[in-house]
Amino acid sequence: MIPIRNKKKTLQVTVDEMRSFAFAYVDKYAPSKQQLKTYLLKKYMKLSATDSRKKDVNKLIDIVLSDLEKNKFINDQFYSESKAKSMVQRGHSLNKIRNYLMGKGIDSEFIKETVEKIKEYNSDQDFFSAIKICKKKRIGPARAEDNRTLFYKKDISLLARNGFDFETSKKVMDIEKDEFLKIINLL
Repeated sequence: MIPIRNKKKTLQVTVDEMRSFAFAYVDKYAPSKQQLKTYLLKKYMKLSATDSRKKDVNKLIDIVLSDLEKNKFINDQFYSESKAKSMVQRGHSLNKIRNYLMGKGIDSEFIKETVEKIKEYNSDQDFFSAIKICKKKRIGPARAEDNRTLFYKKDISLLARNGFDFETSKKVMDIEKDEFLKIINLL
């Protein structure tokens, strides 16, 4: 017969264990604070079922997160800037970037600062991002001239699903092929 261990873990052991899980997750994924909190909550909610235990776990997670933030292992401002930079390079609209960061639990203050930096760097960022999407998906000005009018509505809707407003989408769709190629060469 296998003996059942009914030992309760001490508070320090739990915090150290939680820190090691957090370090491993931060090392592998570079998450936002909210993502790390969700991960740790899921990890420890499997282990306990009572409500009083859940409150204790939540407090412990907050302690670990504040410690990681103090030691600069997680930084939501850096996270939002780096994710936004990579998303701009891939051709995402400002709306899509904003919504993505909100979904990751980034503070609205950091999101606003990040979007302002992007706009400061390039005032018409959405236009150039839409051009990148057109090149990548071969829509709009990247299509053959014969098919552009046939697929106009479909291409506009694809740009809308990617977070671009109607004015920007229309502006991109009305570009001539040679002008499009010049802009692509500049990017």
